[in-house]
Amino acid sequence: MASHRTTKLRAAATVCAVCAAVIAGGGPAALAAAQPPPPAPAAPAPTPSADPFRGLSADQIADRAVAATQSATSLRMTGRVSSGGQPLDVDFSVDDHDNCTGVVRIQGGAAELRRSAGITYMKGDERFWRASMTSQGMSEPEISATIELLKGRWLKITPGQAGSGDLSGVCDLKSLLADLGNDKAERTGLSRGPDATVNGTPVATLVKRKAGGETTTVSVSARGKPYILKTVKTGGQEAGAIVLSAYDKPVKVVIPPADETVDLSKLDQGGGTAPA
Repeated sequence: MASHRTTKLRAAATVCAVCAAVIAGGGPAALAAAQPPPPAPAAPAPTPSADPFRGLSADQIADRAVAATQSATSLRMTGRVSSGGQPLDVDFSVDDHDNCTGVVRIQGGAAELRRSAGITYMKGDERFWRASMTSQGMSEPEISATIELLKGRWLKITPGQAGSGDLSGVCDLKSLLADLGNDKAERTGLSRGPDATVNGTPVATLVKRKAGGETTTVSVSARGKPYILKTVKTGGQEAGAIVLSAYDKPVKVVIPPADETVDLSKLDQGGGTAPA
């Protein structure tokens, strides 16, 4: 069964790569936000509120945005991004206690990912596994064997098992948010676009244009904390849009029943279909 175990680990690595691309690449490199708005006036006013970003350049808003967004304890990420030329639809919630839950869709297939207490669970349908593993160059016999072994079950990966370290990064909110501040150059040369709304929340828009026609537009909340609420990339190799929401909300992870899981270590011991 060692070959089966290797096949599953490669499949797990595929999902990890997909998720990492979504989180690191889809969460834009040119992220931006703004400083908190001043206190609201004592008397209500029927006219629009004052611009909370007045006096700040787009680049200054971007710098403050990174700091504000990095302070989040949790968030939800939904939308479509591109990884390796393939469109990916994602819906993930993650917090700063290594909990996450969500879904990735690619080429008509879907996979769920759940993580809690250091244990990762993944469950994909046949189309998802086939599309993901084909893109990784796995042979048809390997793909078919993996799909058969994982059919209707969650792949359970515990700490210390091969692949567990990589998969833990998918649900590491602090690492994800730390990446926002890595490339200072991506937060310079921005311009401010027209104000708008995202899901009913007023936002300021920041725009980054690159040679070749690639444009990134970032929507920053103008109400409450200046969290990034939406990013859109057009004209490049990683076109797509991501909405960020549910900041600082609890992430609830439902652990799959034991009889619906397949543990890598037990599969390696033989039998191939032993539940965890």
